[in-house]
Amino acid sequence: MTTPQLHSTSRCPALHPIALAAMLALSAGSSLAQTVAPAAPDAATNAPSLPSVTVSASGLQLGASEMTTPVSVLEGDELVRRREATLGETLNSEPGITSSHFGAGASRPIIRGMDGPRVKVLSDGAELHDASTISPDHAVVSEPLLATQIEVLRGPSALVHGNGAVGGVVNVLDGKIPTAIPQKGYEGSAELRANTGAREGAGAFSLTGGAGNLAVHVEGVSRDASDYRVGKGWAPNGEPARKVLGSFNRTDTGSVGLSWVGERGYLGAAYTRQTARYGLPGHNHSFEGCHTHGNHLHCAEHGEEDGHDHDHGAEAGDVPVVDLRSERFDVRGELRNPFAGFSALRLRAGVTDYKHDEVEDGAISTTFKNKAYDTRLELQHEPIAGFKGVFGLQTSQRKFSAEGEEAYVQPTVTRKTGLFLLEEYRLGDWRFEGALRHDRQTAEAQDSGIERSHNGTSASLGAVWQFTPGYSLGASLTRASRAPSAEELYANGLHMATSTYERGNADLRSETSQNIDLSLRKTSGDTTFSASVFRNRVNNYIYGRTLDAVDGLQLLQYAQADATFTGIEGQVRQRITRNLGVTLFGDTVRARLAGGGLLPRIPATRAGVRMDANWNAWDGQVEWVQVARQNRVAEFESATPGYGMLNLGVGYSGKYNGETPWQVYLKANNLTDRLAYAHTSFIKNAAPLMGRNLTLGVKVAF
Repeated sequence: MTTPQLHSTSRCPALHPIALAAMLALSAGSSLAQTVAPAAPDAATNAPSLPSVTVSASGLQLGASEMTTPVSVLEGDELVRRREATLGETLNSEPGITSSHFGAGASRPIIRGMDGPRVKVLSDGAELHDASTISPDHAVVSEPLLATQIEVLRGPSALVHGNGAVGGVVNVLDGKIPTAIPQKGYEGSAELRANTGAREGAGAFSLTGGAGNLAVHVEGVSRDASDYRVGKGWAPNGEPARKVLGSFNRTDTGSVGLSWVGERGYLGAAYTRQTARYGLPGHNHSFEGCHTHGNHLHCAEHGEEDGHDHDHGAEAGDVPVVDLRSERFDVRGELRNPFAGFSALRLRAGVTDYKHDEVEDGAISTTFKNKAYDTRLELQHEPIAGFKGVFGLQTSQRKFSAEGEEAYVQPTVTRKTGLFLLEEYRLGDWRFEGALRHDRQTAEAQDSGIERSHNGTSASLGAVWQFTPGYSLGASLTRASRAPSAEELYANGLHMATSTYERGNADLRSETSQNIDLSLRKTSGDTTFSASVFRNRVNNYIYGRTLDAVDGLQLLQYAQADATFTGIEGQVRQRITRNLGVTLFGDTVRARLAGGGLLPRIPATRAGVRMDANWNAWDGQVEWVQVARQNRVAEFESATPGYGMLNLGVGYSGKYNGETPWQVYLKANNLTDRLAYAHTSFIKNAAPLMGRNLTLGVKVAF
């Protein structure tokens, strides 16, 4: 249903997406409707097995069990149960994945302790160009309610998607560009849901119609959520409170797409517009005017000589509001057997016009703009001496600017170009994989005229051994390079949303990550499991080092030091009866600097148990998740207490008139109304996690 491929970076204005779309259209002749054949049942055994799922982001349309590194795929009913208002919260319960949590409007995935530009977020293989990598208070412009499948590739072996993806890749698949003509001429879905924690109401619809060689698709989502309630016992500034002021979220997303579909391929385009208004909890106005003297903060205009005795705890004025607008034009295409020796030609391209205003007391204080385009072209070749693979070119350009009170990064233009190659070889029960990528990045600061260029070569080797039916052992070795972002190079100023004063460093060098990943999976039988251990040593790791702090305001200097990330993640499910099963799951990661220091905002250790059941049209689950206290903290960082949460879900599925599927579901999160804090959040004390929350929804497919 979906086509492969992916993402993001690169330079080279010569490969503009419109030009490439025209090239593919001329080549296509008669495009292709990509279909995915259902997996054949295993006739040799009656033992249950996990369904085979094609991972689009794999590069070679592999199943999850064939991957050399761990991968998570959310689809179907599981995706419906997990979806939240933001991408980060949707994935937050997956092993190895947490979220940055910034109130209700912004939350980005964190993979194995790495976040920001180290985690690439893709829309069916094309990089999303918003402002979420710049700061955690900026939303990811991806709508979970419109996703048909979400894939997460962990670790830097996902380097075919960009040299910066040393943490991993999140690929969100959708249907906004049709790849096939519906068999009955139309198909679609509609969903309504509401919750109690934020008094949220949301609705989504999707409709695809077509005839002959043309297909059209329209979809949309509307969400309106008020300030959310937290768990019992919260007393900010010494006063009991139950709601996080400014945690509301109102989002509208719409898309229309058109495709030409033929026997050998398809070519389509879509226009997507998203608008959002959400609050910024914890925003502190009293830091206005603070500046630096060398490596120290100074707030003398408040009447203090050294700035270290002034009380910055009070918040002035209304909670700031982000007023966001994103417009994106996507082009996607695939041509099977384009010419002799090649099995597929694929295109992903996009043009983005992103803008958001930060409004305070009814007036615009700061405006962020991000205008970008990206193009990815892939060519998959037929087997040569047993080797099957894909190679391609990726290019992008991003023009970013900020104007106003919090314009702590001067306007920049970042250009990236990448060449990549991925090959596989199969021998008996073994599958071997190798990937190579070279990138060049140029980041220019337009006000100062400073320009920095970085080159990086990345490579990975991996193998999967299916040593007995249902079992597989995977291993990968990766050396990956990441060039510093424009913000890490050129930031200089107050960032009140995160209570920081950020200073970049134009002399930063590229990071080099050396990663080893081992995984063991069992996908059939009464007991199924997946477990992974990893060690990632990063030379010249770029991080915000805190040099000074004044009453909650921190001076962050982007610096480099060698760092090591080590961790384990996994889950095991035991089928107790035909209708009942129990799962144990958990993850932990440790991140240390070579000199013995610790990195900030590293996720706490988690463990949990889940019981699932199904009977006729009913299914349900109940789980307990225990998050440990995080006391492994960096300098100037506070420890975060642990907590336990009880969650429950139940669903009922049926068919109207025997042919129209429908589903009603209820989920209850944090049933004990526990007060909980996310250690990964810059504003953990100002915006705790949501308290008891009941969500009721209904979905119909037709």
